[in-house]
Amino acid sequence: MRVAVVSDIHGNLAALEAVLAAIDASAPDEIWCLGDIVGYGARPNECCAIVRERATVCLGGNHDLAVRGTIDLTDFSGDAGVAAAWTRGVIDAGSLAFLQTLDVQATAHEIALYHGSARDPVWEYVLSDDAAAVTLMLTDAPTVLVGHSHVALAVSSALAGGVAPAGTTVDLASARWLLNPGSVGQPRDGDPRAAYLALDLATHTASFERIEYDIARTQAEIRGAGLPEALAKRLETG
Repeated sequence: MRVAVVSDIHGNLAALEAVLAAIDASAPDEIWCLGDIVGYGARPNECCAIVRERATVCLGGNHDLAVRGTIDLTDFSGDAGVAAAWTRGVIDAGSLAFLQTLDVQATAHEIALYHGSARDPVWEYVLSDDAAAVTLMLTDAPTVLVGHSHVALAVSSALAGGVAPAGTTVDLASARWLLNPGSVGQPRDGDPRAAYLALDLATHTASFERIEYDIARTQAEIRGAGLPEALAKRLETG
């Protein structure tokens, strides 16, 4: 059983298409998404349609919940709030209906999935030893997947590990692991390439992958939509 895990697409169609092309080349059995399909980027409807068709398991993230109305837009500030309001204004009926079906946590093949963390699946960023330890403590799943932070991570139950750059491979049988695949559409770990995670449940391995995509295309779409310039610029640096 092989699974490709994506997260935090954020309306970045060019990045999603590039990642799916790479994923399709390896032909995994399933694709899982850890949420935040929309927000920040200018192509939310196209991203929703693709994820709805392709993902076997899909979570909702805080941006997805804001666009569907579960979270008040006042909970967002600055550019995130502007983008959430814009996305709410352009989301189509099919995409909205899809977002309405999504939960913020799930279990699949004995793996626990959260958008944020086990303690707070909507809002908590797992970026510290404390946050990782609590999430591992609150579930007995041998592997835990989280998104939300846009930082690729591999942290063991002994709190060893940390940021997982491209090419990192984890032996899942060696410990309990908390893994974040990183962000497809808006990486924040210093690598602007789109990120995803390849799981092989038969060999108990996880591999962190990065894919080049047309950043300029996404920047042009963001600017063309009148979204904040900072959302376009930050894509260059990850």
